[in-house]
Amino acid sequence: MSEAEVPQRPVLEVRDLHVRFLTAGSTEDAVRGLSFSVSPGEVLALVGESGSGKTTTALAIDGLLPSYATATRGAITIDGVRIDDLGQRAARKLRASRIGFIPQDPGTSLHPLYSVGYQIAEALRLHNPRLTRRAARTKAIDLMQAVGISDPAERYSHSPHQFSGGMRQRILIAIALAGRPSLVIADEPTSALDATVQRSILDLIDTKIIEIGAAMLIITHDLAMASERADRIAVMKDGRIVEAGRSSQVLANPEAQYTRALVASEPSLDGLAEGRDRQPPPADDATAPLLVARNLRKTFETRDGRITAVSDVSFTLRAGQTVALVGESGSGKTTTAMMALGIESPTSGEVEIGGARLETLRTRKEVLAARRLVQPVFQNPVASLDVRQRVGSILTEPLAVHRIGDRISRAERVRETLDMVRLPARYLGRYPHELSGGQAQRVAIARALVLRPSVMVLDEALSALDALVQQQIIDLLDELQRDLRVGYLLISHDLGVVARVSDVVHVMHKGVVVESGAADQIFANPRNDYTRRLLDAVPGRRPRTVKEAIDS
Repeated sequence: MSEAEVPQRPVLEVRDLHVRFLTAGSTEDAVRGLSFSVSPGEVLALVGESGSGKTTTALAIDGLLPSYATATRGAITIDGVRIDDLGQRAARKLRASRIGFIPQDPGTSLHPLYSVGYQIAEALRLHNPRLTRRAARTKAIDLMQAVGISDPAERYSHSPHQFSGGMRQRILIAIALAGRPSLVIADEPTSALDATVQRSILDLIDTKIIEIGAAMLIITHDLAMASERADRIAVMKDGRIVEAGRSSQVLANPEAQYTRALVASEPSLDGLAEGRDRQPPPADDATAPLLVARNLRKTFETRDGRITAVSDVSFTLRAGQTVALVGESGSGKTTTAMMALGIESPTSGEVEIGGARLETLRTRKEVLAARRLVQPVFQNPVASLDVRQRVGSILTEPLAVHRIGDRISRAERVRETLDMVRLPARYLGRYPHELSGGQAQRVAIARALVLRPSVMVLDEALSALDALVQQQIIDLLDELQRDLRVGYLLISHDLGVVARVSDVVHVMHKGVVVESGAADQIFANPRNDYTRRLLDAVPGRRPRTVKEAIDS
């Protein structure tokens, strides 16, 4: 056997891993006999529905399991060293030097009180204690430039909140790669990012992985992204791998029934030119609008001057209709939604809910009545759920605030609503930190549904959900819309989802609506160059990886 034919030793080997949860006095096996390996330069994607054990597996590998979780059996080997053979201190040191972890949520993963440059420099000094603070600063600035942060020397001292979501994710990539690890774990690294920013972030990760020759483990529910970026895919369900193989083979010819269901549920822009199954509701002038935005404008005062976040945005939402706002991070989508909810006051323009203008409401009774009509589901469920309350209390609180029903009827409605979002009653006793990202998102949706509103503002409400659960929630929302004539204002960067559920689409760019129209028309025949760029950035529309593009 020639030297070129000698197989490389895997960077990561997981053998017969078992992880058990102890929550609310009960036990649950989250990972059951998991085995896989990743070689140098290889990208493996773990895919599967929320709660399948993907993130738990990643946390077990990196020694970050929460206090209620325990690895009861199995072996984890990194660069030939079995972690379970080491003491706690030695295992922690090995992981810190060999593993780079890119977490899911850039909004909560950086310390809000320290500058981004300081946090990168500290990561560098952790890997090299002999590095002086001045040298660490210089290297941190170089890393910031390498991951695409403009004016890195100036922005070194900026706080995380002064960066967009995409820029914060770049900072986390810099921290993960600071020690040139042999294994990079990316847990849903782009789930909260729009298509164009997602592509740039994934290109960056690919390029850096190639540069340092690391192995990579991607945790994702996005099959399109996995097909583009991963060499192999392992499909997880109920803590086990049900199918694994080359990405092209698994997705083109899935053998397991569960994998086939995942592939069938994946949102796609394909076939829009031939029309959609969804039939738009009537939107004639005889249908009273539920929500009207007229010439909304919002400016913010900053240290650098005045910033216009939204400029002259108007739309109308009627009963049984879904209106979508799409665009890149920073385009003004969420600011527009906050004005529609009455959380932000417009600098100029007006919002009308159920025929009443928000700025004319004076009494608490009037404000509560308007708020009951329009309920939000925010982008980050972990940040929007009270960590001190159990799920049952979180869902009961809106009913108590609006004085709906008594204790018995409230409990009945809470259970009914939890069932609507496909969560069993045992989750009523859990805290938010005991939920997966997708489970927390379903609780957030249930909290909005429990009041049976006329309008729901869905701000990236489906972004953390895998394809199967996402389809269940879409079916649920569609059923509610048919039965209750609920109107949806959808804020989303997932154009596949927008294409499936929307009737009217407004494309926003730098605070301005650059194109509006029926969903079929927008996705099949976009007129604006910016809209076309958004569509071109959707995963699945280019070579699978940067490495493949280079090799070809």
